[in-house]
Amino acid sequence: MKLKEQSRQFVFEEDRPFAACHASTIVTLSNGDLLVAYFAGSKEGAPDVAIWCSTRTDGIWSRPRLVADEEGVVHWNPVLFRKTDGQIVLHYKVGSPIPQWYTRMIVSDDNGETWSEPVELVPGDSGGRGPVKNKLIELQDGTWLAPASIEGETWDAFADISLDQGQTWTQSAMVPVLRPSAEGGKGQEGKYLVRGKGLIQPTIWESEPGYVHMLHRSTAGFIYRSDSSDSGRTWSPAYRTYLPNNNSGIDLARMDDGTLVLAYNPVGMYNGPRMPLLLSVSTDNGENWEQLIVLEGDYRTYTKPIEPGEYSYPAVIAEGRHIYVTYTWKRERVVCWSLELES
Repeated sequence: MKLKEQSRQFVFEEDRPFAACHASTIVTLSNGDLLVAYFAGSKEGAPDVAIWCSTRTDGIWSRPRLVADEEGVVHWNPVLFRKTDGQIVLHYKVGSPIPQWYTRMIVSDDNGETWSEPVELVPGDSGGRGPVKNKLIELQDGTWLAPASIEGETWDAFADISLDQGQTWTQSAMVPVLRPSAEGGKGQEGKYLVRGKGLIQPTIWESEPGYVHMLHRSTAGFIYRSDSSDSGRTWSPAYRTYLPNNNSGIDLARMDDGTLVLAYNPVGMYNGPRMPLLLSVSTDNGENWEQLIVLEGDYRTYTKPIEPGEYSYPAVIAEGRHIYVTYTWKRERVVCWSLELES
């Protein structure tokens, strides 16, 4: 598989109105523009961190604009979604510490220029319902499925399900995880064993009606996968793929022809460096992967060592043969790639 065109832009430059940013999310708008959201402030977890967004029109990015900010409350992990009628939905987390955060929702009817007042996604939620980092998808039967997880003493993943376009949500069964026993010994090896805290921040796709799949960030050195044959209500036990993971975010999009496009850091160590950042493709529903392009941190293209940096938390969407990827650049800026695959 080959690229026809590619371009790379910073979403904003050094004159940004904040010191640090992270966790970008992207959608295409009905007029062809791009909308990107991210959290930003003095540093991750600080009470001045809020949700910001930028719009690309005719190849030019707008200045960052503030879209959600409750004074003194930490904001996290925005997730954008465009409904079929063009309305933009933005979910994000608020609160600290993370195990007790909860989910807000705002909507825009003018392509992200103005937003509604925030509402709780699930009344009384504590722990974080709805999408935790990566985009929700609409299944072929119209069901909304949001990849979700809980970060307590152990990490667990699930899906949030809405049959009424996000008005109400039902939590799926947790993804079954085989953790090491205290005794260890026989039966403690194999692709189903998940060492460390567990799995969070899944990314999801539907391969055929009702058949849904998850890839998970893990603390076990690899990306893990689980599958569902009932539209995400129940999940197979998580199992290890051969793709490395460094306890950092991943994201995936499914193209119209079934090709999967995955962005991730190919580092197989717990809390390893968040570089380089790759974009890989699969034409067999995620069984095998082929590197498409190194988005950031490719030592092979330099005559001298490059400066280490964090290139992480990608967001990926696909429209026709076009792919858009955003990610964190050194916690200072957000990068957006626009790519087109050959037909």
